[in-house]
Amino acid sequence: MENAPPFTSGQRLRLYRDLADWYPLLTPVGDYAEEAAFYRGMFEKHAQRLPRTLLDLGSGAGHNAAYLKETLACTLLDLEPAMLACSRQMNPECEHVQGDMRTTRLGRVFDCVLVQDAVNSMTSRDDLERAMRTAYEHTAPGGVALFHPDYVEETFKPGTDTGGSDGNGRGLRYLEWRWRPDSRADLYVADMAYLLKEEDGTVEAIHDRHLMGLFPRAAWLERMAAVGFDPLVISFPHECSGEAGREVFLGTRPVASPP
Repeated sequence: MENAPPFTSGQRLRLYRDLADWYPLLTPVGDYAEEAAFYRGMFEKHAQRLPRTLLDLGSGAGHNAAYLKETLACTLLDLEPAMLACSRQMNPECEHVQGDMRTTRLGRVFDCVLVQDAVNSMTSRDDLERAMRTAYEHTAPGGVALFHPDYVEETFKPGTDTGGSDGNGRGLRYLEWRWRPDSRADLYVADMAYLLKEEDGTVEAIHDRHLMGLFPRAAWLERMAAVGFDPLVISFPHECSGEAGREVFLGTRPVASPP
């Protein structure tokens, strides 16, 4: 689309910035155990080399790394300093790097690369391919990269979700409202409403808007192949995924990479 839709100017991403210390109450680390076990299993099954090192692109608060670091030496990259600060508290033994998954080049390769739901922030096909190329450049020959979007175009349904938790005297509850402003656009909107309760009982209501990429399954596979991966679609276990994230895209970097 030639002009950005007017709603795009409202994106705030406060959850990853000034509200980052509330993030563990939105999605507690315990909720990631099954997902992390699934990722580890995919690395071990599909990598043509023993998985020892991991690059997590868009690592957020480090919840996946809290489990994956048990068997993998993890390097965690995220764009937002506040999220890296949260992760350092949980994963002090891991390497943390601030950077953009579309452009960062660390000058080394890893056995495994993980791009979980942070890949949703790629709202154009060009940006998606840039993130894939970053993953490819950091994947060792015979290694694998795994991308886990919340939705592809074929599985997306407008709707709402609720959740939240309590901890350290504080509490958070949220309502997520997903909607697609234009069926021709490669994105959807996730409007988030947070109720934040402090230790003294005061409650603040906050609205946060996130723009999420939404691409057809074929576009994922075509872009992965274009950067050099041998791509594969894998079903994500329903007990882990709920309504979202039912598919992951796994790319193997050939042992003999093309010139």
